[in-house]
Amino acid sequence: MNVREQLTGYLFILPAVTLIAVFGIFPIGYAFYMSMRRWRVVDRGFVGLANYEKALGDWMGALLFAAGFVILLVAYMVWDGLSRNRESNPWLRRGLPWLLVAISLVSIVTGWNRMQAAGDPRFLNTLPVTFYYAIGSVPVQLIVSLVLAYILFQKIRGQEVFRMIFFLPYVTPVIATALVFRTIFSPRETSIANRFLTFIGMDPQKWLFEPRPFLEVMFGIKLQGFLAGPSMALVAIIAFGVWTFVGYNTVIFLAGLGNIPKEVYEAAEIDGANQWQLFRHITVPLLSPVTFYLSLIGIIGTFKAFNHIFVMQEPSARGTVVTTSVFIYNTFFKAAQFGYATTAAILLLGIILFLTFVQTKIFGERVFYG
Repeated sequence: MNVREQLTGYLFILPAVTLIAVFGIFPIGYAFYMSMRRWRVVDRGFVGLANYEKALGDWMGALLFAAGFVILLVAYMVWDGLSRNRESNPWLRRGLPWLLVAISLVSIVTGWNRMQAAGDPRFLNTLPVTFYYAIGSVPVQLIVSLVLAYILFQKIRGQEVFRMIFFLPYVTPVIATALVFRTIFSPRETSIANRFLTFIGMDPQKWLFEPRPFLEVMFGIKLQGFLAGPSMALVAIIAFGVWTFVGYNTVIFLAGLGNIPKEVYEAAEIDGANQWQLFRHITVPLLSPVTFYLSLIGIIGTFKAFNHIFVMQEPSARGTVVTTSVFIYNTFFKAAQFGYATTAAILLLGIILFLTFVQTKIFGERVFYG
């Protein structure tokens, strides 16, 4: 290839590279620059990693916490590798992964306790809240969307109307629908949510105003720490997130269902497969690329979610609904701590990148592309 051809190729990719550099790489780099400065309204100078130390508190604790998750990933990789090698020692195949899991849990708990003892509780408390929101939203969205898509894919009357109805929440303005959900989950006994609870024989709840864990309020199960689960207020916000994105996921699943050859179903029916077997052994495996894509963007989206959480949050929930993105906004725009806010943003970016890598490593290898 001569110089002219190389130059032509570089000129073709120059617009895309410029856009990525200006609107992608530069903002991230400048945010990292801001995170290493004491920037409150005016820039007061370079402080190095002081903002990160303020957020995390204890460097050794942060390393132990991060190392715990890395060891957990290694435990899965070891288990997966030994499981595929049937000639490996069965005691090694069963014992080594569990030993690594135990080590990882000890490392995570130890590191977290050290960070909580010395770090910023406002920032650290947002991490489990964000995790609760992601875990409470994404699996429910995927399961409900897959079931709805499978039903709508059948030849039923009014199919197009139902598709439009399920997709409406996704295209409706978030702020408007969040305000409607504030009314639905109002603490008044006449609210829709409380009327439903009364109808099934349960007591009315404060919903968005309730900071106590959902398990404690609804079932009387009192657990401590992380095992206590999300607050009642956060569960109401999770319900909104599920309601919003189920329609989008359903449409994507419908597109995936349309790409599955009908001959595969017909062959299975000839062999005597029933509807459940068709769904379990054909639909689910062949939809795995779509499921992987939706789970990937779902986790990323929930960790960055802001609009509806900000609108639906109530002060009486006492921080149990403050996710990391809301904390970043409050720190940047309300407290005017620009350097510290960008520090939290960089840490959130690191968490999202790690989770994306884990999902790709664990679930990406199990995707069936036909």
